[in-house]
Amino acid sequence: MSKVTKQKLFEILLERHKENPCAKLADIPPPNQLKDIQKATKRIKQAILNNEKITIVGDYDVDGVVSTTIMIDFFNKVGYKVDYIIPNRFEHGYGLSEKIVDLISEGLVITVDNGISAVVAAKKLALKGIDLIITDHHTVGEELPQSYAIINPKQEECTFPFKEICGAQVAWYLCAAIKNELKLNINMGEFLDLLSVAIVADIMPMTNLNYTIVKHGLKKIKESKRAAFKKLDEVLSKKFYMSDDIGFMIAPKINSAGRMDDASIALSFLLAKTEYEANEALNLLDELNNYRKTLQEEITKKAIKEINHNDNVIVVWGEDWHEGVIGIVASKLSNAYKKPAFVFSIKEGIAKGSARANATINLHTLITQCSSLLKGFGGHKNAAGLALEEKNLKEFQNKINSLVLDVSKEQLHIEYDSLGELDVSSVDLEFLSIIENFEPYGLDNKKPIFQVSNAKVLKSELIGKDKNHLKLLLNSDGFIFEALRFHCDEPYTKENIDIIVSVSKNEFRGEVSAQFLIEDIL
Repeated sequence: MSKVTKQKLFEILLERHKENPCAKLADIPPPNQLKDIQKATKRIKQAILNNEKITIVGDYDVDGVVSTTIMIDFFNKVGYKVDYIIPNRFEHGYGLSEKIVDLISEGLVITVDNGISAVVAAKKLALKGIDLIITDHHTVGEELPQSYAIINPKQEECTFPFKEICGAQVAWYLCAAIKNELKLNINMGEFLDLLSVAIVADIMPMTNLNYTIVKHGLKKIKESKRAAFKKLDEVLSKKFYMSDDIGFMIAPKINSAGRMDDASIALSFLLAKTEYEANEALNLLDELNNYRKTLQEEITKKAIKEINHNDNVIVVWGEDWHEGVIGIVASKLSNAYKKPAFVFSIKEGIAKGSARANATINLHTLITQCSSLLKGFGGHKNAAGLALEEKNLKEFQNKINSLVLDVSKEQLHIEYDSLGELDVSSVDLEFLSIIENFEPYGLDNKKPIFQVSNAKVLKSELIGKDKNHLKLLLNSDGFIFEALRFHCDEPYTKENIDIIVSVSKNEFRGEVSAQFLIEDIL
């Protein structure tokens, strides 16, 4: 395997973005390429002129909360008051449900980051004589909901050139179209800080316009005038932001509200007018996030005991497992066992589940083939939600596994793709700056990882309060360095090791050094 030099690293990363048609913000596609957006815009203009009630219906994850924040913030800038509802996961279920429709009596309804699967709820709204505009990005099912307009790039007739955008981007595009229709002077670039959080949190491909929006959005977070981001900046004390800062520090805090309590807490944080309001909401989010971590750990341990290791797809369930964390548990199981994972929580005879995969096979396609057993489902290629009766769980487990009997391990889990063998001694500040300059990283634009072969293990120890992180002192061709592996509670006992690592800057008391993180032990 060839050694990765600074020059080779630069060339590899530059090549990834060579053909990006949206290299500049000015190059991103205009709103009018989204199907139905002009129809929706004219209806919203009519509602404003007639002083109709407009209700925004969001979702309780980061993308849904950010989408709702963008809509409310935009209409505030327009000077038009809108109502909004973010469903409570435990009380209303997902998105535009019948229970949500019961709360709406008049006007115009606009969904953000949901609605494409709300067939029954949409009919109920229509019977009330209420127009519905759906903005969504999830996979389109066989039956479309009855609505005035549907804005979703995944519709067959939609000419928007890049299909993999998140719900917040679709909402932002609608706001941009309204701005143009009403000839308003609103700077849509002011929303890039929020957009970057949603794109990273919803694990959208970090290519094309997503890459460009997040690249600019990360800078916007640092200079944002929003009280929420000012407070986060104060707490996190970052010189600049990277995609991992959103993925591991910002998004989990925002997500914890909808997972553990009510997403309105996260919404009030993002919409906070003062630093005091932002601080109060952030303290509550931190409490909920810590509670989430504890529960997640407990349920993961229970779930591991239920795994049938002969299956190509993990399907596990338990009574009253907390619905707010089963998606994270599914993600952890999928990564740990390198196969798709479904985790269900059973309550009163109904099993609600979350599925996660890092695979070439499509989760949504698999689930569709089991739809006769389900009460409902929706989602993406790599993440989905579903519900079925408890009595059908075993049959579902058998059926979904029967669909993947003959697939390869590579199809079940995408392995780490290293850039080559790393000359550890060449990792200096210039090497690290090359990696930083090509931020943001994410799906389809992975953070650079490297192989270190046959390193001598000089010392192995478990560190951290719970002794659940592995620290190794290694010697690679005479160069001695430390490498960390998080969430590992077994010491390494062999004399030599082959590892996959990522490298990043570690700043401590003004000193900058390279930090080697072990992604996998080969």
